Amino acid sequence: MTEGTISAAAEGADTLTRLEQEGEIAADYLEGLLDIADLDGDIDMDVEADRASVSIISDTGSRDLQKLVGRDGEVLEALQELTRLAVHRETGDRSRLMLDIAGYRARKRTELSELGAKAAADARSSGAPVRLQPMTPFERKVVHDAVKAAGLRSESEGEEPGRFVVVLPA
Repeated sequence: MTEGTISAAAEGADTLTRLEQEGEIAADYLEGLLDIADLDGDIDMDVEADRASVSIISDTGSRDLQKLVGRDGEVLEALQELTRLAVHRETGDRSRLMLDIAGYRARKRTELSELGAKAAADARSSGAPVRLQPMTPFERKVVHDAVKAAGLRSESEGEEPGRFVVVLPA
């Protein structure tokens, strides 16, 4: 192994350790929140795409966790920001942690990937840009990834909260 390879491997291990620590801090914070709200849920931690990922799931299939998702994921977005702030308070570093509750983001990711692929197909066949409805940063990222996977380019336009994706023809 070369010196560069060894330092890259050490850096990767440091990053993984840091992300696992973020997940642990987030899990503790969310467990406290579940206790306060008197809601049942299990917490699952992972590291995906260079970011900590924490999910709250229910074994009972209870609809109680839906309260933490809210309409169109609004409560989930707010809880994610609060959790990121809790991690920041403990580590001093900005967190890109992703939070999922009751599989909401996983389902949304599937829907948005399909939307991005369809918009790419529409842009390709029409030769005209396709403008989508305003989306959250998470939603836009998923659509951008789907468009890129389809071999086209996309960009975000507008100002929050009305920021939206435009899929550009080849």
